[in-house]
Amino acid sequence: MAKEQGNLAIDSDNIFPIIKKWLYSDHDIFIRELVSNACDAITKLKKLDIMGEYDFPDDYKARVDVSINAEKKTITFTDNGLGMTKDEVKEYINQIAFSGATDFIEKYKDKSSEDQIIGHFGLGFYSAFMVADRVEINTKSYKEDEAAVHWESESGTEFEMDECDKEDNGTQIILHLNEDSYEFSNEYRVREVLNKYCSFMPIEIYLINENQKPEEPKEGEEKEVKEPEAINDTNPLWAKHPNECTEDEYKEFYRKVFNDYKEPLFWIHLNMDYPFNLKGILYFPKVNLEYENAEGVIKLYNNQVFIADNIKEVIPEFLMLLKGVIDCPDLPLNVSRSALQNDGFVTKISDYITKKVADKLTGMCKVERENFEKYWDDISPFIKYGCLKDDKFREKVREYVLFKDLDDKYMTMKEYLETIDLPEPEKAEESKDDNAENAEAAEPPKATIYYVTDMVQQGQYVKMFREQGKNAFVMTSSIDQPFISSLEMGDDPIKFMRIDAEVTEDFKEEVDEEEIKKDGESLSKLFKKALDNDKLEVKVEKLKDEKIASMITMSEETRRMQDMMRMYSVGGMGEMPDMGGETLVLNLNNELVKYLLDNKKSENADLFCKQLYDLALISNRPLAPEKMSEFILRSNEIMSMLAKK
Repeated sequence: MAKEQGNLAIDSDNIFPIIKKWLYSDHDIFIRELVSNACDAITKLKKLDIMGEYDFPDDYKARVDVSINAEKKTITFTDNGLGMTKDEVKEYINQIAFSGATDFIEKYKDKSSEDQIIGHFGLGFYSAFMVADRVEINTKSYKEDEAAVHWESESGTEFEMDECDKEDNGTQIILHLNEDSYEFSNEYRVREVLNKYCSFMPIEIYLINENQKPEEPKEGEEKEVKEPEAINDTNPLWAKHPNECTEDEYKEFYRKVFNDYKEPLFWIHLNMDYPFNLKGILYFPKVNLEYENAEGVIKLYNNQVFIADNIKEVIPEFLMLLKGVIDCPDLPLNVSRSALQNDGFVTKISDYITKKVADKLTGMCKVERENFEKYWDDISPFIKYGCLKDDKFREKVREYVLFKDLDDKYMTMKEYLETIDLPEPEKAEESKDDNAENAEAAEPPKATIYYVTDMVQQGQYVKMFREQGKNAFVMTSSIDQPFISSLEMGDDPIKFMRIDAEVTEDFKEEVDEEEIKKDGESLSKLFKKALDNDKLEVKVEKLKDEKIASMITMSEETRRMQDMMRMYSVGGMGEMPDMGGETLVLNLNNELVKYLLDNKKSENADLFCKQLYDLALISNRPLAPEKMSEFILRSNEIMSMLAKK
């Protein structure tokens, strides 16, 4: 073959800026592209062997070598696959006839898989010019009568092509790195990139350092030739059938892929062949939304080639709390593999993953209830987040959401409602003004479900509940507030109330309303004056527990409004406005309250009022620093008074 020279049928002024900035924003991506092309060439040769169009030699072993040479500043990719003929080099390398950047983008950015060049020599190969000043190709086709071909180009615009003496079929690509890319002739840098993109490619990949000299044997020892080890696992765990995988293998795979030595709680092995091909493993790690970054990692692969982490089109947002791998050869990738086409097919994949996760969780609740309860505290933030973010997921799992009560017992909402007396619908009196429309518009009565957000801070209220045999849910996560709001808007006739929202009849004794009204007015006047707060709402009750002197209650509606305002006040809206709704409850059965009622003009009355008010606040929420200082000083003063008596 005579030496051939020419210009590439490509407008380099247009295409190379696109390759560098639009297609491949990460320069290390060229390693993925060239290794992937090499694997494809071997896979195609294997298919020809299966079809009877080619016979492998007896000693054939498929492999891809990535060789680096820091002295020569080169990185070389070698495969023993299909190889190329002279005509194929012309077609795949020389004749990428793009008219310019605009036409190229329009042609490829939204096309589906039939227009893909990736997986063939083409744009994947041209990613080499992101890092190389000069690129050489030595290739020999598997077709016996075809001569080996040498091709090289210094700028991606002009090329030279001639025959070469390569004997074995396959392709070798040599990149002479440019000054900005010498890092890719460093063994540790290239190993890092290979581990990132190529850890599970289907053909064995070997990293070879051409500058590394073999160790000299010690005196008297024979020279030992060490066989290099493949850097990748060609048969990853997700590609196996779930029945073939052991618990230890799942855990080891988790540690290896995510560098996380905290064991996952459990996992889901996805294995689907129809209507699309999808395999993967999703792990449920321990999630702590309060103290840790809740971002998980789900790695997306296409035929065992790593694409990206956490691609939102495939992975529903709420599943981003998980860790896992998903391999879908049918993904409609764009030409750079860096993004997905946003079509109905991708939505089906996302829906399938959501369904499998929901099925796993509901199945555990039905069949492995003990394990489900054991994991609940760790997985509940994830499930509640999913219910808020994904309607389909919520519909599937809502009956299997667990709630933990004051005795650490778990139950579903349905199970809990069966343990309490639901309010009877009020019978409307018959009236001429009543009509069917009004009757239908009347809302059914709702069951009140009490809950605790801090078992320590609300300990006094919890104690009262326990003493009266009342129950409540423990809901300590930050996601619980929006979650219970969503439950109240659901089908169940329920409303939630924190246990410090009111003092119910269960905690009170029967009283003479007229007498208690008079005492209430007297104590209210006394406390408002002592605390210099005319807006303070004071209520007196005769509580069954005489040891309780004072309590603070705040209506559920007011507290939720304050929480919402506090959440949106980040950024300096100043102090929260006083929205009212807070009530100081005084217990007329308590000795100290009785003393104040009988000694309103005592010189210590103001002191005791302030102390009782702060004690009530402390049992409800932490005091502000200056208020805590005042409380401590006042406590010392009261103890000094007692010591002098």
